Formats: sequence, C-alpha cells, structure tokens
Amino acid sequence: MTVTWDLSNVRISDQLKRAFAICKKNIRVYYIKGPVIVFGILIPLFLFGAFLIGREIPPKFLVSSLMSMSVFFTATAVAPAIMPWEGQAKTLERLVSSPVSIATIVLGDIFASFLFGVLLSLVPFALGLAIGVTVIDPATLLTGVLLASFCFSSLAAALSTWPTNIPSNVMMLMTFVKFPLLFISGIFVPIEKMPDWSRPVASLSPLTYFVDLARYSIEGINHYPISLSMVALTAFSLLFFTLAVKLHEKNMPKRL
Repeated sequence: MTVTWDLSNVRISDQLKRAFAICKKNIRVYYIKGPVIVFGILIPLFLFGAFLIGREIPPKFLVSSLMSMSVFFTATAVAPAIMPWEGQAKTLERLVSSPVSIATIVLGDIFASFLFGVLLSLVPFALGLAIGVTVIDPATLLTGVLLASFCFSSLAAALSTWPTNIPSNVMMLMTFVKFPLLFISGIFVPIEKMPDWSRPVASLSPLTYFVDLARYSIEGINHYPISLSMVALTAFSLLFFTLAVKLHEKNMPKRL
C-alpha cells in the first residue's frame, strides 16, 4: 500500500498543534497505565536495590543514579510499542489518512514519552529531598532532564520503526538495546572507575551524558565538560529523530 502526504500548504505551527493532539491521545490511551509506573519507577528501584546489597552507597550517588534510570526507563517504556498497537488496532490507517506528516506523528509519540520522562523524574528527586540530598546546580539538572527525556524518547521512536504489528517484537528489540546501555553508562560504576577499555564504549551511549549531568548537579562531580554533555544529548536527539522519521517514512506503509 502506497501512502502519500501532500502538506506543502500546511504551516509548521499547525503540524505542531496536531503533534500535541496525537500526544494527548497517546497519553490517554497508552500512558495512564501500570506499565509506565512499573518500568519508570519499580524496575529502576529493584535494579539499584540489588546493586546496593552489601555496599555502602552515598545518598547523592543513589539519587543521581535513580534519577538517570527513571528518566531512561520511563521515556522508553511505551513509545516503541505505540506504532505496533496502532497497526494492530487498525487505527494507524485513520491517522495517516488525516493531514499530518510522518514527522508530526513521530513527534506526537515523542512528546508523550518526553512528558512522562520529565514528570516521573520528580519521584527520585522527591526521594532525595526527603533524605536530605540537595541539588547543587538545579538549572543544569533541569536542562539535563529535558534534553535526556527528548533524546531517550527519540531513541524509542527510532526503534519502533521495525515494520511489525506485534508489540512484543519491538519491545524485545528495545530491551536488547536498553539494558546494555544501562550497564555501560556509569550508573552503577562511575565512569572514572570503569576499566580503560570501557570508557570509549561508554561515550557512545547517550545515557552516559545524562548520568554525568545528574552527577554534576547533585554530587558536584563530572567526567565530561557540562557543555559537551549537553551538545552530545542534543546531537543524539537530532540523530534519533531523523532516523525515526526516515525509517517510518519507509516502513509505515508496510504496517497498513
């Protein structure tokens, strides 16, 4: 099935409004459900709880790590499965027949994940405040959360381009990518304490740069320059978003 979009006369502002409409639909249908809480809060807590056993972990290290995991897991929890769900429910046909571009559809999916990534980052933040942890640089932390949430949501959108309408297939691919990134990004072991061979690998992960920003904002310790981490997250966001749009343009007709 061939699908074409002639949107030459549609303003960017109109496409943004439609992206937010798609975002609202995704939140209502897909996000206000248990899996977002499970993947965004409980799994990071369980993972880090297992790491804590038998170790004395400084509270600031704990909070920065939990915040990093919470944003990462929440922003990637549901977005990969939205397209397969839409295709399976036959609602994707109605969506692509409306005056929206592929980029608008992808952006709507990303906005929903972005918002939940930002909101659920408040959980470990509140936990930190409750145990007496203070934030040294709130502006850097907020900027890092915003950049990282968009970056991880864009990554999830890029991985959702596999032309299948079986959500479990896409989620399996997402898990295959997500957990290696989790363990090479300095969450459990600071980058400066990692083996020499693993540091170049860590620099290839977008999560590494958010972990570094969170550590700087809460602990006052960073491995990379702050500006470099922000530029890296921005560059990864643009890369993942572009890949998501291009691959969906190619593969979305195969879902119909």
